[in-house]
Amino acid sequence: MDRRSIDRINALSRLSRERRLTAEEEEERSELRMKYLAAFRSQFRQQLDNTYVEYPDGSRKPLKESARDD
Repeated sequence: MDRRSIDRINALSRLSRERRLTAEEEEERSELRMKYLAAFRSQFRQQLDNTYVEYPDGSRKPLKESARDD
């Protein structure tokens, strides 16, 4: 997600504390928030997919495989 979209979400949130948002503004904020959350989840999933657990014997397994072993 680009910086401009995040700034717009923040601007709409600030504005909502000052006055009631119009229907168009609420729709825009909702759409931008959904896009932000989708991007966040995607990036977080990538980070978890590249996370490894290292065991005392020195072996390493991807986090997904490690969770299944327990």
